[in-house]
Amino acid sequence: MTPLNTRNRRLVLVEFFWTRDKDPRIPLGHASLLTAVRERGRVEVRSLPIAVNSDEGEASAVTTRILRETAGLPHHTVDIAFGAYVWGETLLRDVLRRLRDAGFAGRVILGGPQISYHGGGLESLYPEADVFIRGYGEEALATLVESAQSRSIPGVHHAGEVDLVLQAAVELESLPSPWLTGTIPLGNQAFIRWETQRGCPFRCAFCQHREPGAQFRRRLLGLPRILKEVDLFCESGVRDIAVLDPIFNLAPHATEVLERFVERGYTGRLSLQCRAEGTRDDFLDAAARLNTRLEYGLQTIHRAEMVAIRRPNNMPQVDDTLARVRARGLQHEVSLIFGLPHQTLASFEQSIAWCLERQVPVLKAFPLMLLRGTALERDRDRWNIVAGGGPMAYAIASDSFTPEDWAAMARLSEALRVTEGRHPHTIEELRSLARTLEPDLLRFVPHRDVRAA
Repeated sequence: MTPLNTRNRRLVLVEFFWTRDKDPRIPLGHASLLTAVRERGRVEVRSLPIAVNSDEGEASAVTTRILRETAGLPHHTVDIAFGAYVWGETLLRDVLRRLRDAGFAGRVILGGPQISYHGGGLESLYPEADVFIRGYGEEALATLVESAQSRSIPGVHHAGEVDLVLQAAVELESLPSPWLTGTIPLGNQAFIRWETQRGCPFRCAFCQHREPGAQFRRRLLGLPRILKEVDLFCESGVRDIAVLDPIFNLAPHATEVLERFVERGYTGRLSLQCRAEGTRDDFLDAAARLNTRLEYGLQTIHRAEMVAIRRPNNMPQVDDTLARVRARGLQHEVSLIFGLPHQTLASFEQSIAWCLERQVPVLKAFPLMLLRGTALERDRDRWNIVAGGGPMAYAIASDSFTPEDWAAMARLSEALRVTEGRHPHTIEELRSLARTLEPDLLRFVPHRDVRAA
């Protein structure tokens, strides 16, 4: 058997990410892939995180940067791997064409949500690509790039072969930490995005958090790693942590993680996405000892809308949880979605009014996104949903609301944005304010996937 080529191989790992001013320069997902490959020590890796909403997100310049990392190397020793996300879709396709037109003959690998949530036929969408990885790609990518030979790896599909549409397997507990290995430097980094688990046990029709086709309930990172990362964050002066877990409070380690922050005297802010149902008192008590912001996704108060999006809410339990949160004086916010099947302008206003009556200090409303591979994206014709917004499509009309209704809902969303922390007490007051506003649609979706060359 021919031994694997090791340091004679190079991987150029490219990430097209959407950045905000305070974000770390290396996104967490990119850093996790980068760490997994580097820690094996068998392949040289060049990292290229590129912000699509900045001057560096221009197709010609991006292509030149990538080719610079492959210059002088035999094509069979070089892999270029891209994370495919909806906000970078246009840029990705443009860069792939330019790479091939420039004569790059090495292997092109694609992974990320745009791949994981698509069924068969990926070759027709991305004809320049050679390999596709579905699912959590750390271990699959690290194994794949060790050799130029085509290898059978679960979740890895080679163009032209039979596509089994499988998801890559990963042992999260054994993954190396991008924080503890220094892949993401914490010096002078006050804000970070962090994870302690992946996936979600629920099946919301609008969401990509649940791994396609998976039967698992939840995937947890190892608790020893999590606690070491907590210690590192506290020692490094990180002041603001946004936890990416879809539902942090339902994890078995949720309260223990908060208590670790308490033990370390952490005074920065923790932002946690939570589910109202199942919010325990011991969790809230631990959260109350920290500077914590609890973020609850409610989406709607109406049963027909809940059924359509497969997102049932136990409204008495939601009401009880919000009351317990208020009693402890915890910072919290609730999010709604507009543009749902069966939704009307009136029903959306009723969902807002329900939250205003409960004095939710920060209420946010987002348009329904039609993300690739989700049930709502596949079944949009069932409700005659009309999509707008370009690559990041959102529902702007359906059987139950008109484009004019959608615009009115967007104005209500804008009114909520400008009054965060001091919302009007009634829907009538909010409606009056909304009539004077024009919605800032650019805050809903990245308005530029690529700057034309």
